[in-house]
This record gives sequence, structure tokens and C-alpha cells, in this order.
Amino acid sequence: MQKNGSLSIHSENIFPIIKKWMYSDQDIFVREQISNATDAVTKLEKLSLIGEWTKPSDFKGRVTVTVEPEKKTIRFSDNGIGMTAEEVEKYITQIAFSGATEFIEKYKDKANSDQIIGHFGLGFYSAFMVADKVEIETLSYKEGSTPVHWVCDGGTEYSMTDGEKKEHGTDITLHLNEDCVKYANEWELRSIIEKYCSFMPVEIYLDKLPKDSEIISKEEKLDSDVVLEEIPEKVEKDEKGEERKTEAKLKIEKRPVLLNDTHPLWGESPSSVKKEQYLDFYRKTFHDYKEPLFWIHLNMDYPYHLKGILYFPKINSEYESIEGTIKLYNNQVFIADNIKEVIPEYLLLLKGVIDCPDLPLNVSRSQLQNDGFVKKISDYITKKVAEKLSGMCKTERESYEKYWDDISPFIKYGVLRDSKFAEKMTDFILFKDLEGKYCTLPELKEKGKDSSVAEGADQSENKEEKIQKVYYVSDSVAQSQYISLFKEHKKEAVYLTERIDQPFITELEAKNSGLRFQRIDADVQEAMKEELSSDEEEKLKAEGEKLEKAFRTVLSKDKLHVKVDRLLSETPASLLSISEESRRMQDMMKMYAMSGMPMGELPLEETLVLNERHPLVQHLLQHEDSLEKEDGKLIEEQLYDLARIQNAPLNGEAMKNFIARSEKILLSLTKVEK
Repeated sequence: MQKNGSLSIHSENIFPIIKKWMYSDQDIFVREQISNATDAVTKLEKLSLIGEWTKPSDFKGRVTVTVEPEKKTIRFSDNGIGMTAEEVEKYITQIAFSGATEFIEKYKDKANSDQIIGHFGLGFYSAFMVADKVEIETLSYKEGSTPVHWVCDGGTEYSMTDGEKKEHGTDITLHLNEDCVKYANEWELRSIIEKYCSFMPVEIYLDKLPKDSEIISKEEKLDSDVVLEEIPEKVEKDEKGEERKTEAKLKIEKRPVLLNDTHPLWGESPSSVKKEQYLDFYRKTFHDYKEPLFWIHLNMDYPYHLKGILYFPKINSEYESIEGTIKLYNNQVFIADNIKEVIPEYLLLLKGVIDCPDLPLNVSRSQLQNDGFVKKISDYITKKVAEKLSGMCKTERESYEKYWDDISPFIKYGVLRDSKFAEKMTDFILFKDLEGKYCTLPELKEKGKDSSVAEGADQSENKEEKIQKVYYVSDSVAQSQYISLFKEHKKEAVYLTERIDQPFITELEAKNSGLRFQRIDADVQEAMKEELSSDEEEKLKAEGEKLEKAFRTVLSKDKLHVKVDRLLSETPASLLSISEESRRMQDMMKMYAMSGMPMGELPLEETLVLNERHPLVQHLLQHEDSLEKEDGKLIEEQLYDLARIQNAPLNGEAMKNFIARSEKILLSLTKVEK
């Protein structure tokens, strides 16, 4: 047989061809050739199952990738279904006609098509991304078939003749162009195969020509080994002159290396997998030797097929720096990492694998954005994660609390990004109190019922709203003074120290009427002040107004609020309360400024709370005539700075003045001349 001709392009499939050549990663040609080879073996196995081919007892499907650096070639070989001349004409020369599609259609009532992964015809042409010339040597499994040799130099011309192949299957040889000779390297190919094909369902071996050698013991010899040399046993003397025997060895051609696991763990039934198997798979797949916290095994057959394992790694508090990896597969063929249209963005912090046969091998974000099926997959994954976490909170509370600090950033991020996830998870978010104990949001609300206060008392009764305040710590070091006060007087507060907590509590307030989060230094006197009679309240209010005028003058702060309150403790003498609303507004403006949208400065609304119990405050109240004199000014400035220090460190001019003033006070105490 001798035939020359031109490749036929189906016009209705021209766009898939264009997309095929738009691959961002050139090395994907390896995946395409191995996928086709795997398909060929899988098809043959299917034909055996339905009685259309008699499978020899010693048959084992395999794909071998052979690299020959000296000739700049790569050969992809399989022992699968093979092709006749007519099939080569149909599946190869008519570009974009999928052999897999026709095979599934023909046998759809006789065999499960889940494992037919390739797009033979179109995927084959990815070879020309790297090769100047491609050869096919193939022999069909059908009795009496003639082997076929097909050659194309990358243009639209090809030649097809009788071949010399003796056993069924297909060999595809790529003659690499000068720009792509880097692929004619054993280690380069190994890394690409491990990237794309680590879990394909047919064994994949890598071989190199000319072959290297390796040394084995005689007991290790296999029937398939090619012996190059027998190394007899030796008798040698060690340093002490004592004789020592070394056993006889064999020098053989280096064996092809198996590079994949044909039965990945995600395909197993979750009930049959042990903990150590999950950990081994995690270490091998993600090269992470820190033990994950826990995992979710996904296994769904209806209404669509999806399997996978999601691991929750141990993470640090800087959640922005976390970089997880979710590997997407189609029937064990690697597609891509971290495609947000399939995996919810907040779950990209996890590590895991998801295998969905219904996803196309050639995915692109533009194709997936409006795909309703993809959205269903994403929703299913979200649902399973929420079920796992809420289930742990209900039935394994101790373990859930142990993991909470590690998993809270991505759960809170998920609540902010996904309303469905938020709906399922809000009641299972934990808050850690000042004693280190955890409670859920419903539990937190229940604990705070007694502290709820009415807001809008001057309005009609039906508009009055019960406001429940939850105090929180955003910085355990800067707010340590307030923490001590709260602990001393058995007041409730929770830790919310992650950056994500600020937008998170705003979201919770929006969805929970009457719930208000207040930082521990905001309106602190409300939590710390003693219960007073109305007469005492009026008296302190008047005293505060007198001091406010003096403090504003001395400090040159005409917007500063000053209040005198009787706190539960004698110390501290002063506290600085910053309005929660103004502080949040300032944080938001800073965030906009960082993103290139400066919105100006907004001064914080500060209230200086003076503790009537403290002797220094008593001194100021009893010596109103000295408030604007030297000693009075020193006390006022020092009380203000001491209050500021409890919120944040002083810096610049403020710190310089504080030090100078402190030295002056010490000198006055010691009566030392400056």
C-alpha cells in the first residue's frame, strides 16, 4: 500500500482546533499523546469485557514513553486497540474527528464509557507544537490486519504505507524541532509525566535509548531483564586482613520506570481507606511532610460523577500567604490547578484532588464562566465542606476546637465570599474568650442576653431595638491593659485578631439584627463603670464638662471628649475610648488608600475617660483653679498620654514630649536642680 494525500479539516470543528493550539503550556503535548495511548488500551479492555476480543491470560496494558536524546526523538507506545489503514485515514487525516466519541456512541449500550478519556484525532496534533515530523506505526487488534506506517512533516501533506509492526498497538514518534530539543531529556519528560499523568488508569513507563545499566543481585532478576554482564563473586580482604565475600551480581539494561499510580486513593470507598493511606497520599502528592489537620473524601455518582479528597493543612495566622493546591482531573488525567470556576475561591487555601469525568480535558476559564454544570460542581463541593465542618462542630467539638485557629481564616473568608456557605456555617463559627474557651455565635448571643441594652428609648416603643454588644480584642499586646481589667471584673470579651476579622464582624452585624461588636477599648466605661444613681450621674457629667474645657485647651484638641466615670477599680486613672464607628471608617479609608484610591484623613473620635476613684483625678477635681497652671498641665498631659499608651505605642514628637515630661516629673519629686 502506498498513499499520499492532504489532511482534511472538518469546517464545523475548526474552532476546537484553534483552541487546541492556544494551550498556554507547550508541554501539554505529552499529556495528549499519553491520553490517546491510554484510551487505546482502555478501548481494548472494554472490547474484551463485551466479548469482541479474547484477552490473553498474560496481557497487561501499558504505555511506554521512550526518549532518544541523540536522535532528538520521543516515542509514545501502547499495546492497545491499534488502527487499520481506514481508521488512520478517518481518525488522523480528518483532523478534529474524535475516535473516542464514535467509540462511545457505538458501544454506549454495552460498556461504561467513563474511562474513555481521549480525543484521538485532535489531541494527536498537539505533537506538531514541538515536532517537525511525526510518524505513526500501528497494527489493529482485528485478525488479518495489516500494519500501517503514517508520516507527516507538519504541513498538510502526509504519506501512508504498509508498516512493520508485529503486535497490536500504536507507536507515535516525534522528531523534535530545534526549539524543543529540551524535551528529549529523560528527567524533563519524567517531571512532565508526573505533572499530568501521575494517576492515569494504565501503567506508564519511561525508557531511554541508548539504555543505561544498573546492577542487581541474581535473586532480583526478572524474565524481562536483558543481562549485559555477569559479575562473579569476589573475595576481598578488609583493613584487618580478614577475607570478605561479595555476592555475584548481574549488570542489566536499566529497567523502564513506572511513573504512575493506576488506582489513586480518591477512587476508593472512604470506608475502606485507613488514616495512614490518606497521609501517605498527601505526602506523595503535595510533597508536604507536615501532617494535615483532617480531610474530606468526596464520592458522588449521581446526578454527576465526582470524586476527590480535600485536605485541610495546618496553616499560620498570616492567611494571605497561604497557597494551597487543588488539582483537577478528568478520569485521572490532570487538567489544571486551582480553577476558581470549579473550586470556590476560599477553598483554594486547601490542598486536594478532584476528579470529574464530565469536565472537558481542554478547560479554559472563559469556557467555564457561564457553565451551569460547573456551578453545580462548585456548589456540591461547598455543601460537602460545610457538612463536614458543621458535623465536626456537633459531634467532635473537642477536635473542632483544636483545629479552629488553623481553619478559621478560610471559613471566615468563605462566609464573606459565598452566601450559601455562610448560611450553612455561621452558627458553627467559634469565638475564643479571654479564658481561652470557645463558643459558637448562638452560644455567644445567649451569654450576652443579660447585657443587652435598649437603643432608641426616645422613639416610639415599637421601634426600640435591643442592642447586644460583644467586646473583642484585636491586638492582645496593645490591649493588654483592657484585657486585665475585663478579666479582673469577670467581663466577657472574645479574641478577633486576624485581619479578616474586621470585614467579618461587619458582615455578621449586617445579618444579625441588634448585634454590635465593640473593640475592647471602645466605650470601655460602659463595661467598666459602677452602677450609679441619677444624681451621681448628673454630678459626674458636670465634672466632666469642666475638665473637658481644660483638657481641650491644654492639649490643643478642641474635638476631644472628656468624661468622668466611677470605674470598678481604682486604677487606671485614665483610659482612651475610641469610637468603634470612626475607627472602622478610618480602617476602611486606609484600605482604599492602599488600593490607590486615597479618600483623605478622618480624625478618630476620642473620649478620654477619667476614673473618679483615682487620687490624681480627685486632685484635679478638687483644685479646679490649678487646671491651667504648670502642675495641672503636667498632670493633664501625662494622663492623656498614659491613656494613649494603653491603645498603641507613642511615636515621633508624642514620644519625645512624653519622655521629657516624665523626666520633669521625676526631677520635681526628687527636688534635684536640672
